[in-house]
Amino acid sequence: MSPPPKSTIHGPPVRALSISASSSPREVEYRKTIQWKTFPDGFPNLFIEDVKYMAGKDVIFIGSFHTPDVIFEQLSVLYAFPRYLARSFHFIMPYFPTGTMERVDTEGQIATAKTLATLISGIPLTTKGPAQIIIFDIHALQERFYFSDNVIPRLESAVPLLMREMKSLPDFKNVSIAFPDDGACKRFHNFFPDEDPITCVKIRDGNRRIVKVKDGNPAGRHVLIIDDLVQSGGTLKECAKALYEKGAIKVSAYVTHAVFPKESWRKFVDSDVKFENFWITDSLPHAKMICEHPPFRLLSLSEPIADLLLGYDLMP
Repeated sequence: MSPPPKSTIHGPPVRALSISASSSPREVEYRKTIQWKTFPDGFPNLFIEDVKYMAGKDVIFIGSFHTPDVIFEQLSVLYAFPRYLARSFHFIMPYFPTGTMERVDTEGQIATAKTLATLISGIPLTTKGPAQIIIFDIHALQERFYFSDNVIPRLESAVPLLMREMKSLPDFKNVSIAFPDDGACKRFHNFFPDEDPITCVKIRDGNRRIVKVKDGNPAGRHVLIIDDLVQSGGTLKECAKALYEKGAIKVSAYVTHAVFPKESWRKFVDSDVKFENFWITDSLPHAKMICEHPPFRLLSLSEPIADLLLGYDLMP
């Protein structure tokens, strides 16, 4: 009986995520074989070394579409792998960056979530079938249908990492789950079937929009706010204020994707609203740097990704 084929892992230089394969019966290699260069005009000058080596291998690409500047060069590589006879192809893109633009409310708007899904769907078939696209906590589950049948989107969640972390808290039995809006409640409440969650809501007060507690009682509790992503963080801070006003003794937060444009994470470091903990994952390259500053704490996606890939997908 011939040994199972090797799995090779590739990625752009900015990607800090790593996968531990120690528990896998398969031989897994990390290969820094892609030259990420540019021509004088700024367009990509890409080259895959030892390109014939991937023939018959299960290829994994750990990518990051964290800025428009890197999307084109990575798509160019994604389209190339299957054409060099990869046995199978997995594209790990923990953060789907256009996920919040998934619908059109006014004629003329562009649903860029569909646009990006169409571009990713252009990845060619491998000898084993369609490429698998692994995304964590996509903003709206219906976005799986934006991809064509040419690829298989796999929508995973990092919330189980948080649940494990919660159990290590000294006041775990006094923790209550809260959601900043109805959308987050619908998205994540199934992870906490035994909880009576607290839900906040934005309401209009004249020209202002304020956040109030809609359901649940935070009085005397350590309240943990959960959402899929954070941008400026304004909603989370207003939600925390509302919870404290209703008697919460501590407030923490969790988001899978710490987008934080223009270093908006800094408003939580010296904040007028105290956050006991703020958990984020390493779905974006700057997460590790952010977590050098309290109250931020890092949850790594490497373990769930390894379990997903090496537990079943890449078995011989």
